[in-house]
Amino acid sequence: MARKKKELPLLEQVTITDVAAEGKALARVDDMVVFVPYVVPGDVVDLQVKRKKHNYAEAVAVKFHECSPLRREPFCKHFGICGGCKWQCLEYEEQLRYKQKQVTDNLTRIGKIELPEISPILGSEQTREYRNKLEFTFSNKRWLTQEEVERDVRYDQMNAVGFHIPGAFDKVLAIDECHLMDDICNRIRNGVRDYAYEHGYTFFDLRSQEGMLRNMMIRVVDEGPGLMVVMQFKIVDPAEEALMKQLLQYMADTWPEITSLMYVINNKCNDTIGDLPVYTFKGEDHIIEQMEGLKFKVGPKSFYQTNSRQAYNLYKVAREFAGLTGNELVYDLYTGTGTIANFVSRQARQVIGIEYVPEAIEDAKVNSAINGIDNTLFFAGDMKDILNQGFINRYGRPDVIITDPPRAGMHGDVIDTILLAEPKRIVYVSCNPATQARDLSLLDVKYRVARVQPVDMFPHTHHVENVVLLELK
Repeated sequence: MARKKKELPLLEQVTITDVAAEGKALARVDDMVVFVPYVVPGDVVDLQVKRKKHNYAEAVAVKFHECSPLRREPFCKHFGICGGCKWQCLEYEEQLRYKQKQVTDNLTRIGKIELPEISPILGSEQTREYRNKLEFTFSNKRWLTQEEVERDVRYDQMNAVGFHIPGAFDKVLAIDECHLMDDICNRIRNGVRDYAYEHGYTFFDLRSQEGMLRNMMIRVVDEGPGLMVVMQFKIVDPAEEALMKQLLQYMADTWPEITSLMYVINNKCNDTIGDLPVYTFKGEDHIIEQMEGLKFKVGPKSFYQTNSRQAYNLYKVAREFAGLTGNELVYDLYTGTGTIANFVSRQARQVIGIEYVPEAIEDAKVNSAINGIDNTLFFAGDMKDILNQGFINRYGRPDVIITDPPRAGMHGDVIDTILLAEPKRIVYVSCNPATQARDLSLLDVKYRVARVQPVDMFPHTHHVENVVLLELK
């Protein structure tokens, strides 16, 4: 006999007191911490508990008694459902304050190291339409909101293109508008959707692994012309291949703004394209980003900071922290397409970039060539395998190391090699202050933190970048 599900309590007139991790807020009820999404400090709400553990609970707000003076009206119709931009309801200046606090708390509590005064966070001038890249998923399982379920809403079309719903891997929220990118992304996404509806294209089913339309990636250039669209298809027969080309031709004819129209045939179980060829249907196989007079080739597999304007501010901080005079050998770890490496090359004797993705390294070499930069070297491979004592013996001991690792931070072997190399300065750029703090504590045996500069790359989210300067003790 199945165990009867325990009824979870309704907590009435609870005051939200603080911001927590992952974009949630928190309240305290008796001795229990309650995590709540889509509310802000100062809100007084009734909370329906959805999950309860011994000393904490997760809940949703079901009734507002008082709205906080910090609350702002969300500008997106999909707020609260799609899972992105969770802080739209919070005044932007308050978002910055909490991001500053996040950096301070992580470095203090996790790093447990001596810190200088942390500089005020650099806010983003653009808080809407600031992204240069978005990815949308096609699915035959349209997500229905709780309201739609209760109203028994029936759609003629259950195929959808949009964002995955958190916690529902095979369901997609149909997106009509997204404010993260220039409106061209809305026009292209909705136009392709309507064409697919009209002509009977099949949308992908993640469970059965059937369906033709899988994914759409759109990249725009911040300055000048440049618009890349990469369509991802599952193609199993010549008829589907013909339909694919018809859709691509429709896109090429409808949006002349597209300078790079590309496609991938992906018959695998996942949407990753790193191991698959990308074909050009129209235009170039790349777009060109520009920064401080430098040009950067960005391909369909290339990493480039998704907030171009704020990336410029981030890299200026990194360059300033590096303290280059023109005589330094710089190692740029996790170099991507060589953006930072090329950006600082004018102030260095030589820059050596290392990156895992071979295609990104090829782009990095091209980026040096098209900008007439001849003092860079780039290597592809796993960081922990490439960066070792033998590598340093061959190419020289770095005076400065700039490192911009993924969210997981640096591998222990990489940290050990850095400690052996003993550069005078380390500039650590991080998209995750928690793993950054962990790595700083390991580097603390030889280095002191001299400067800390948080940077907001993603308004209306809890994410924050942080740049730390370490100097040899």
